[in-house]
Amino acid sequence: MTKHIMSAAVGLGVVLGGCWSIYAVSTNKVSFGYNNNYEPDQPIPYSHKLHAGQLGIDCKYCHNTVEVSRHASIPPLNVCMNCHIQIRQVGGKDSPHLAKLVEAFESGNPIQWKKVHLLPDYVRFNHAPHIKAGRQCEECHGPIREMDVVKQYKEMSMGWCVDCHRQQNKPALTNCITCHY
Repeated sequence: MTKHIMSAAVGLGVVLGGCWSIYAVSTNKVSFGYNNNYEPDQPIPYSHKLHAGQLGIDCKYCHNTVEVSRHASIPPLNVCMNCHIQIRQVGGKDSPHLAKLVEAFESGNPIQWKKVHLLPDYVRFNHAPHIKAGRQCEECHGPIREMDVVKQYKEMSMGWCVDCHRQQNKPALTNCITCHY
């Protein structure tokens, strides 16, 4: 008798769990793998709000491969040091964060920045044609000039990309081989 009750309870749990899973996925209560709002802690705090927003530094100054490469690239330390060779204080005080930057530059050890915008390995995304077509960074990355800490602002799913291509009337770019290896 106890065996039957236990089997029925387990069976009911599986059925209810399955129903909840189907409901959660079909109503977008749960999304898998899109990393929305992913906001990793970086080894050195970096404010796009300050650099790109208040100071008006163009995205392409730091991410200088975005027009010619698949990747926008994380800036090499020498790009940071173009300014920070002289600017080493924040609010009139020596900054321990800028000291870490200078130390890494002088030692030749790169900062281990954490990637924010993650796509699956089988997706072939190339920034260059998007930039050449006039797309603005904010269209995919959100209001980057207002972010103290960068986060993944859009879902960057296949459906999201395809919808954008369709809205831009680029039907040839909805061919699977365009983005998938």
